[in-house]
Amino acid sequence: MTRVVSVAPERLDRWLAGFGERHGDVSFDPAPDQVTVSAADGAIAVVDVPFQPLADLSREGLVAHVTGEHRLGVLLVRRGGYGAGVFVGAELVDSKVGSRHVQGTTKAGGWSQQRYARRRDNQAREAFAAATEVAVRILAPARLEALVCGGDRRAVDTVLEDPRLKDLVALVRPPFLGVPDPKQKVLEQAGVDARAIRIELTDPQDLSP
Repeated sequence: MTRVVSVAPERLDRWLAGFGERHGDVSFDPAPDQVTVSAADGAIAVVDVPFQPLADLSREGLVAHVTGEHRLGVLLVRRGGYGAGVFVGAELVDSKVGSRHVQGTTKAGGWSQQRYARRRDNQAREAFAAATEVAVRILAPARLEALVCGGDRRAVDTVLEDPRLKDLVALVRPPFLGVPDPKQKVLEQAGVDARAIRIELTDPQDLSP
């Protein structure tokens, strides 16, 4: 059975030690983009390397790499709000969150429904424009190594279409975060989730007696 677990960078070294304790002696097959850890009982852990490439292919090099003070950007956009943050290592060093009212749906029909729809679309455009300006101010000059986005995909795409953000598009990497309307605490948690190390874990087969 294969599953994916997420581990904070600061916990990766202990997680790897525990993997060996649970499954026996381990061997490392490192590459610049992922590290495969194989255990004596057949268990396999494939560690995705963030901020690729990994230069030092030892276990110590992997741990030092993931816990380094990398510059990570987070961009969250929904109709009801937006947030942008710059993390250096685990520290949020610059951020801005905001919200704009966007009209909800209405049960009215005919001209009233069309009028509400136009108003809602205009409000959404204004909200996305505000999110874009924040991204330009916070993220564009931040010398980021990677950018993780979340919220509503179409909203994020709309923001990143701005020519002033073209250099950020190539920095976008998974995961895409599902978040509620961005507030400061939502942005902070998004940073934690964005920094987490993704590990694909395959349990040993045929262990039943």
